Amino acid sequence: MAHVSDLPCDGDGACMSCKATPPPEDRLHCRTCITPWHVACLTRKPETLASVADWDCPDCSPTVTAAAASGGAAAAAGGSSSGELITAIRAIEADETLSEAEKARRRQGLVGGGGGAVEEGDDDCASFRCSICIEILDRPVTMPCGHNFCLKCFEKWIKQGGHSCAKCRASIPPKMKCQPRINLALVAAVRMARSKSTPSGADPSKAYNFVHNQNRPDKAYTTERAKKAGKANAASGKIFVTIAPDHFGPILAENDPVRNQGVLVGESWEDRLECRQWGAHLPHVAGIAGQSEYGSQSVALSGGYEDDEDHGEWFLYTGSGGRDLSGNKRTNKEQSFDQKFEKLNEALRISCKKGYPVRVVRSHKEKRSSYAPESGVRYDGIYRIERCWRKAGTQGFKVCRYLFVRCDNEPAPWTSETHGDRPRPLPVISELKGATDVSERKERPAWDFDESENVWKWTKPPPLSRKPAPTGNADASRSYKKSSRWRIPRGQSFVRERTREGGRTLRTQKNIMNCPTCQFDITEFLKNPQINRDLMSCIEQLQLQLKTTGDDATDDKLEEEVDIVEGDMGTTPNACKRRKTLEQKGKMSEEKGDDSPSSPLQVVSDSDD
Repeated sequence: MAHVSDLPCDGDGACMSCKATPPPEDRLHCRTCITPWHVACLTRKPETLASVADWDCPDCSPTVTAAAASGGAAAAAGGSSSGELITAIRAIEADETLSEAEKARRRQGLVGGGGGAVEEGDDDCASFRCSICIEILDRPVTMPCGHNFCLKCFEKWIKQGGHSCAKCRASIPPKMKCQPRINLALVAAVRMARSKSTPSGADPSKAYNFVHNQNRPDKAYTTERAKKAGKANAASGKIFVTIAPDHFGPILAENDPVRNQGVLVGESWEDRLECRQWGAHLPHVAGIAGQSEYGSQSVALSGGYEDDEDHGEWFLYTGSGGRDLSGNKRTNKEQSFDQKFEKLNEALRISCKKGYPVRVVRSHKEKRSSYAPESGVRYDGIYRIERCWRKAGTQGFKVCRYLFVRCDNEPAPWTSETHGDRPRPLPVISELKGATDVSERKERPAWDFDESENVWKWTKPPPLSRKPAPTGNADASRSYKKSSRWRIPRGQSFVRERTREGGRTLRTQKNIMNCPTCQFDITEFLKNPQINRDLMSCIEQLQLQLKTTGDDATDDKLEEEVDIVEGDMGTTPNACKRRKTLEQKGKMSEEKGDDSPSSPLQVVSDSDD
């Protein structure tokens, strides 16, 4: 009789008892389930070479199957014996009309007591069940051994002290224990399987969106300097969507003249430069896009602060600032002073108070999040800021904190659902107890859920854009950027005073002011501006010529009208009316004291003389 210690080889060919990979000559395959076993680890080995061909593994041996049959499998099948069960399995294997997947499904149904029958609709989702909770996978995590678990089940298994796979006992890498990642390909497969079983009236069009490489635009332009020092100094390239830089909400198909579909949830790019080209998040490096007196349009989760917490449908976001980035400290991660609700932090607070929609992108640099992509940058939809406050961070200084909650009409990339978000209760945030400067929305949000239409939409008119949208012409965009930068603030000094922290005075530095056309420094000219007399005289001559030409054209037009009236005199009533009108115009000019003739008819007589 086989003992419970007998274990087969796993998917990689390693024995699950001794953890060694036996050579092919030391492996023994069961004739019923075709499972490989390590001969040295078997409690009962085949006695002769002839019995190897007809060998059954401990799970398929008559003794074990009889016990299983008496316990429930045989009872469920109507009291069938173990021999009948093995005969049924061999009959399935001998059926050439069935595929390998169908054979495996029927074998599982027989061993599980289902008699080989599978419920309608379970065929598509049978392989998409968690090995722990036996439910359809939710936020699936794939082990190196190939078994799949729900993210919550996996985290619970790790907290209970599990160090190996719950199904095959294969060891789990330490990195995966700390940073499990959701298998987005499996999410798409589960979503496709569910869409097949949806009713005919349902709309399965909101499935997981994926953009193939051949449909993606050209990469952003990279300068030679950026190739050496990093892409932070690279140019952004062409903007492919017709939205203003301060556009709120999703990017719709009407703003996408290239593909006519807009920016879809789940769409990913190689880096932040390509993400900028499609308007999801415009800044190259900064994690917040917005204006302090207007609001914030988008944020990026890239692991910049240790205080961030990502839970998928909601996350806690840390504001910007608090770090010394002077000189060459551009990558300083140590906080040296408190954050305040100013600049970009104030922009996020305005979006919180108004209830504006905020686009969210996740980067692969966020290593602590299970919802971050494996590579590149991914657009994850619309979120709304519900609360914001200040509290002491992990480094001892105060940071600005924001609670983001997802509210998009499309499903998230990590969910298996085919519908978007629904209004959900706010999570309990423990750090709010000791927080200061707490801000909450006291009015109806501008972006809210409409129960009648069952969609998220604008309940108030969206904020009007204060910046022009790109026209698609690269030259026009560059010229607009140059002209918009050409401003000389009133009271700006031509030199800049500099001092160190200790009070030591440094040399003054010149403020360079470039020409908007040739980028030449015109600081010296602005100190003592002079009028260009030659150009001024040319302009006056041109104005005089235009005025003279305009007066001559008026006289010629008047003469033509008089000639027409004289030619039509006595033939039509309209000619008399036109003549009276012209005579009245002449009398009015005579009363004003003009040198022009008293009657337009005199123009004809004078010209004849």
